[in-house]
Amino acid sequence: MAVKPGYKLTEVGVIPEDWEVLPLAATVDFLDGQRRPVKDNDRAKVRGDIPYYGASGIVDYVNNFIFDDTLILLGEDGENIISRNCRLAFIISGKAWVNNHAHVLKPRHGYDIGFLAEYLESLEYEQYNTGTAQPKLNKQVCSKIPVLRPPLPEQTAIATTLSDVDALISSLDALISKKKQIKQGAMQELLSGKRRLPGFSGEWEVKRLGELFTFSGGWPASRDQLSENGYCYLHYGDIHMSEKTYIDVHDEYLNIPKLAVQLNVVNKSTILKDGDIVFVDASEDDEGTSKHLVITNPNDIPYVSGLHTIVAKSKTNRLDNMFKRHCFQSRKIKEQFSFFSVGTKVSGISKSNIVKIELHFPESLGEQTAIATILSDMDAEITALESCRKKNRALKQGMMQELLTGRIRLPIAKHHMVSGRTNPTMEMRQ
Repeated sequence: MAVKPGYKLTEVGVIPEDWEVLPLAATVDFLDGQRRPVKDNDRAKVRGDIPYYGASGIVDYVNNFIFDDTLILLGEDGENIISRNCRLAFIISGKAWVNNHAHVLKPRHGYDIGFLAEYLESLEYEQYNTGTAQPKLNKQVCSKIPVLRPPLPEQTAIATTLSDVDALISSLDALISKKKQIKQGAMQELLSGKRRLPGFSGEWEVKRLGELFTFSGGWPASRDQLSENGYCYLHYGDIHMSEKTYIDVHDEYLNIPKLAVQLNVVNKSTILKDGDIVFVDASEDDEGTSKHLVITNPNDIPYVSGLHTIVAKSKTNRLDNMFKRHCFQSRKIKEQFSFFSVGTKVSGISKSNIVKIELHFPESLGEQTAIATILSDMDAEITALESCRKKNRALKQGMMQELLTGRIRLPIAKHHMVSGRTNPTMEMRQ
């Protein structure tokens, strides 16, 4: 294998000549012997303001501590090892208590803790998993994980660069959370009539859903029967998974699962038209009982509602289609869905109960449209911010793959100290 000048071939692949490869045990001290779990039934007795950490972050707060240092925690067991739903390697600083589900690592001299945490986070741990039913990274295996060591200034440069992206992502997280809270507050006021928009003063109506809609069930088909061929099919699981309250059949056609079925054998009541609403009839939690999608389908593309769904078709023209996307998100509506739902492990709403739910709405379609426009604009702003966050997360992943392997180097042009840490001005070169 040809290796370009300035690089060398090692057990982990081609890396820069001035980088080293060391086992994790040679780069950190394992402090696992000091960690102790707090029994669940003792949590209330020791509750305080000191973070109590587990494999994926803070699990509680306690009134005492084991560690008072800046350390790396590496999740030892749990689904996060495979799923990576959150960080597996993360830095803690200050007083902390740690249970026995996370390795406690103190970097030795010659390592920037930010670089080491990012490097450990970048690894694929399936190859190191020693668990069977439960994924596990035991200390013996972890200690042998090969770790790269660039020169310390380059480690700091890499850590600083990745930290800057993390700061941007965190700021987007905070802004998205704030925008969602603002939208929730506006939604509760606008959908209850407590706050009226300028120019509107007409009465609001209260109607049972049975007066506004006819309800029917869906056409039964399992997920295994769905493919890329046939007619669009709305599986109840896709309603639960959706982060929106509507689906545009034309725009999302290619991503909608299909069912190979003859339309002439499908009940007409299950064919979804523009403005129809589809509710789930089963959920594992109360919040999910009101999950629904409003159908945008002006071109009448054949779309079949599926098993465990309740199809609502309008009897009247009293509700604006855009308003339907928002009016079932009010706190009052969700409370009614929760009240009328039945079941223990799985709760659900029945067609005989959903008709009893009362909807409060303005008589004026103009006011409905105005309310819907404001809330839709807020949704669009949040969606744009979430898209930006997703792009920055993808950018960071790409940067990690390049920077933490030495494929891209960060030459240090100059140094200055910021908060006690070297913060180099850098340019990237291949």
